[in-house]
Amino acid sequence: MTDKSTPQYWFPAKTYGWGWGLPITWQGWLVFLSALALFACGAFLFPPQTMLVGYIVYEVAIVAALIFICQLKGEPTSWRWGKKK
Repeated sequence: MTDKSTPQYWFPAKTYGWGWGLPITWQGWLVFLSALALFACGAFLFPPQTMLVGYIVYEVAIVAALIFICQLKGEPTSWRWGKKK
């Protein structure tokens, strides 16, 4: 059983650098794989050869949504230089 007072993060902070690593919960994996699937669908929904601006806007929106969810449900980030001793 998990303690309700500590938040359950979907995405851990990276060990080196800034940002998040791969998901650690099923909810995180669902969000991550959904974003990948939507990202791949962009080439079919907005063919870059004919709708380049629409394609770019769609892909940027998917990335922005993923970053927003990582910000909400991920571990707080800062620049990291490895594990603390």
